[in-house]
Amino acid sequence: QVQLVESGGGLVHPGGSLRLSCAASGSIFNIHAMGWYRQAPGKEREVVACIFNDDSKKYADSVKGRFTISRDNAKNTVVLQMNSLKPEDTAVYYCALQRVGEGRYGYWGQGTQVTVSS
Repeated sequence: QVQLVESGGGLVHPGGSLRLSCAASGSIFNIHAMGWYRQAPGKEREVVACIFNDDSKKYADSVKGRFTISRDNAKNTVVLQMNSLKPEDTAVYYCALQRVGEGRYGYWGQGTQVTVSS
């Protein structure tokens, strides 16, 4: 099994920054990608950023230029650095993992709340 634990959420003013971390443990092999998703109240879950096993990255248009995804393989950690935060970034943020050949994100963390408000 795979365990994903997010941390780093909280309350921040518009224009501020937060750094989310996702620590992976357990059967973490054959990883194709790790990603961050978010879900705001009354909305569907949406992808925020992904990092693939070749180190390529993809971002949602709404966060390009503001968010950066990175990983520390030695620590089995994926980080989402969020700058210039906006109220519309308010959501529960989830870390997810996709294994090679599975075609979908099959492992999820419990989520961490990010609230951007003045």
